[in-house]
Amino acid sequence: MTSFTTKRLGFFTRLLDDVPAGERYRLALAQIEAAEQHGYDTAWIAQHHFDPDEGGLPSPLVFLAHVAARTRTIRLGTGVITLPVEDPLRIAEDTAVLDLLSGGRLEIGLGTGGTPATFTAFGLAPEERGQVHAVKLAKLRNAWNGQEITDGRRLYPASPQLNNRVWQATFSVEGGRRAGLAGDGLMLSRTQPRPKDRPFLALDDIQNPIIDAYLEALPDGVEPRILASRSIFIADSRKEALRHAETGLRRVAKRFEASGHTLRGNSLEDLLATFDTHTGTPDEVSESLSRDTSLERATDVSMQVHSIDPPHELILHSIELLAEITAPALGWRSPVFAQERIFSGLRPF
Repeated sequence: MTSFTTKRLGFFTRLLDDVPAGERYRLALAQIEAAEQHGYDTAWIAQHHFDPDEGGLPSPLVFLAHVAARTRTIRLGTGVITLPVEDPLRIAEDTAVLDLLSGGRLEIGLGTGGTPATFTAFGLAPEERGQVHAVKLAKLRNAWNGQEITDGRRLYPASPQLNNRVWQATFSVEGGRRAGLAGDGLMLSRTQPRPKDRPFLALDDIQNPIIDAYLEALPDGVEPRILASRSIFIADSRKEALRHAETGLRRVAKRFEASGHTLRGNSLEDLLATFDTHTGTPDEVSESLSRDTSLERATDVSMQVHSIDPPHELILHSIELLAEITAPALGWRSPVFAQERIFSGLRPF
């Protein structure tokens, strides 16, 4: 079984603070700046349309252009753009410009999306999203590659390099195979629905087969890129961590059950297991993450504080604790990696 000891470390924000939209964006920027200061390799931002309780950012490329002007080394990723509801030529143009403005730091996560109301609003039947995604992804790649668009015109600025920075998000083995065949990166979610006949299946039991399919399909000579997002909230004490976890997870549990999904039970420990949440002190989170065998096979691990969604200052502290204590304890990087990277200005990709 292929494993990668050293990991590229990422921070993933969904902008769920209970504040006006502009303040959400300011806080997210501050968190990404903090991640860069602590040596994180990547920052990922989610796209969600219409519903402020889902993520609150419909325009990730606009936001990342702002982040690019305020950062220097951290790579900037979309996690993900819902391609079926976008114009692929406009995405090609915007990503090309943003990559230049950021100094070549853009990573492009793409997905089919999953909220039916979003597709309906954009005039697309939800059941068509897979087929539409495939057509638009091909058009996007052709534009980046410089193929003629119309009347001898091609994408400007030319951006063939972006085809090597695509990540495909998936919940399925077949999706892992598609990402591998394309030579793209594989994006694995922090949690995902369980099969109805096995509602308590461990997350790594679901995601290891996806990784298997991806690696088997990957063309010879193409380096694997496997990003595993995980819900991680680290605090100075377990009591503090669990207090915030209970508030966030009980809020999410109501929507989860209303959607027809099954909770393991009603205790806090049941909720932590249901939502695949790693929380506690740095040592406790190290031990919890070490039990997830799919993380051994990831090249990249991205931290999300969702669904706990603690206060901003505690998110900043959690970013610090993961980089300085937990990640080195797991062997993902050396204890002085963050400082070395900041002083050298090196970019890890």
